[in-house]
Amino acid sequence: MAQLWGGRFTKQTDQMVYDFNASIRFDKRLLPWDIEGSKAHVAQLAAIGILTAEERDQITEGLSGILQDTREGNLEITDAFEDVHSFVEATLIDRIGDVGKKLHTGRSRNDQEARDIKRYTSDRID
Repeated sequence: MAQLWGGRFTKQTDQMVYDFNASIRFDKRLLPWDIEGSKAHVAQLAAIGILTAEERDQITEGLSGILQDTREGNLEITDAFEDVHSFVEATLIDRIGDVGKKLHTGRSRNDQEARDIKRYTSDRID
């Protein structure tokens, strides 16, 4: 499992802890909204000079590819990831290299989760 925490532990973490902490089974449905928010975030990072236009474009294209591949069934969101955000980040880095690590500059996973849930709910509510 791709873990986002636990680097200070000296012993192997029990699988039950991973299972309890993981939200991927639930939040994988947030993928389209997570990608949307990530694209907006990357655009803002480029607008203020933190990312170059080339980096922005690489990340944006990588994010689009992830969404397309999951929709087409060519990429599966599995329980190997703790949450949808770690899935996106790891997949992006695999696809475009170290520039993908810049995706989370200046925001937390809590920021992402709050934004994704707000957009998901807004789109689902009558």
